[in-house]
Amino acid sequence: MKVNYECASCMLRQSREAIEHAVDDDEKRMDVTLDVLTFIEKNFKKNTRSNKLGTDLHHLIMKKTGNNDPYKVLREEGNSVAEKLIPSIEEMIQKNPTLENYVKAAVAGNIIDFGALDQTTDMETLIKKQINKPFIINDLDKLDSALTKANTILYLVDNGGEIVFDKLLVKKIKEDYNVEIILAVKEGPILNDALMQDAENLELYKYATLITTGAASVGIVEDYISIEMTNLLNSVDLIISKGMGNFEGLTEMTIEKPVFFLLSTKCNVISNEIGVPLGSSVVIKKNLN
Repeated sequence: MKVNYECASCMLRQSREAIEHAVDDDEKRMDVTLDVLTFIEKNFKKNTRSNKLGTDLHHLIMKKTGNNDPYKVLREEGNSVAEKLIPSIEEMIQKNPTLENYVKAAVAGNIIDFGALDQTTDMETLIKKQINKPFIINDLDKLDSALTKANTILYLVDNGGEIVFDKLLVKKIKEDYNVEIILAVKEGPILNDALMQDAENLELYKYATLITTGAASVGIVEDYISIEMTNLLNSVDLIISKGMGNFEGLTEMTIEKPVFFLLSTKCNVISNEIGVPLGSSVVIKKNLN
């Protein structure tokens, strides 16, 4: 996806928050802010890929502040919020353990996104509200059919915290479908995205082969991911993609296999791109070849 005029103000907000998390000294914050403004002035142009630009911006902040993981505390907080909610969500799902309800839980977890939302957002309240929403676009029947026929799938996780909800869906898929699951996390810190340690702590290796994308990027950025990841995108039978960053990146690529996007639309640009109201839960099948 290409940048929209609204992306500029969002990137400035994200930059301020990242800088504040990365360093305490106001003089240093000012210096890095000036670097950010120079970067945006030089690089924010029409037809620029949004998540590649966001990735480069966050790496600039990490380099200039000397802090390679500004969102570490928020990622851990996201995991804590999710783990507190899991018992009540599992109880709710068990009353009607359909694929749809497991997907609803996974999409509700996508709310835990300190890149798209203000850092003061009450995530717990939002998640409880989101999980009861119907899907505005619902391609679950297509997902069920594709899973039934598939031998291998690639599951692209998104945020810390959210990955706790992903575990519920991954386990469901493993138990109900005869499929090999490859689950990919980020190679290194970027925003509050899930890392290998998060996946290992949740023992996701019991249900999936754990790998990284080969990059610390906002979603999938074609220029930065590993050769292994590029090959997987075109060799597995289907891809399940969580979150907006992966949507931004994958829709800029040519991919031979069907992609199922599971996300909550947390910004106007993504909402308009998909054609749904802000705050919508969606399950969308796209062919990107």
